[in-house]
Amino acid sequence: MYVPFDHLPDSARIWIYQANRPLTEAEVTGLEPALARFAEAWTSHGRTLQASAAVLHRQFLIIGLDEAVADASGCSIDASVRFVREVEQAVGVELLEKSQLAFLIDGQVQLLSRSALRPAVAAGTLTPETLYFDITVAQRAHLQQAWPAPAAATWLAKYF
Repeated sequence: MYVPFDHLPDSARIWIYQANRPLTEAEVTGLEPALARFAEAWTSHGRTLQASAAVLHRQFLIIGLDEAVADASGCSIDASVRFVREVEQAVGVELLEKSQLAFLIDGQVQLLSRSALRPAVAAGTLTPETLYFDITVAQRAHLQQAWPAPAAATWLAKYF
C-alpha cells in the first residue's frame, strides 16, 4: 500500500540509491507515478507492504517501508532491486553503482570517487564540516535528522 514518503514513521526502513548524475525536474516528475505504482503493488509473501518511494535532492531514489506493518522478504527486496534497474533503464542513469561518494558543496550534490577522497581531504576540498550523504542510512529518522551529515560525524571521520 502506497503512503506518502513524509507519512512513513521515523522507524521505517529505507534503502537509498544514489544516481550517478542529478535528475532533471522533468525526470523526477515523470518518475513520481512509477514510484507510487511500485509502492502500491509491493508485497512480501502475499502481504501488502506499507511503502513509499521518493527522489530527494534530485540525486537519490529512496524506498521506504513501515516494517511495523510487514517486513520485506528476500523476494520482495529482489523485486525492489528489479524496480530500481527499471528506473535506471527508463531514465538512463546508474543507481546501483556504489563507487562514488556524494557531498553537498556550495548547495550542490557533488560526486567524488573513493580513490579521490584522500587527495580531496589533503587539498582542503573536503573538510570535517563538509556535508556527506551516507547511503548506508537505514532508518527514516536518521534521514530526517542528520542527512546529509558533517563528514567527521560519519565513517569518513578517519580521513580527517
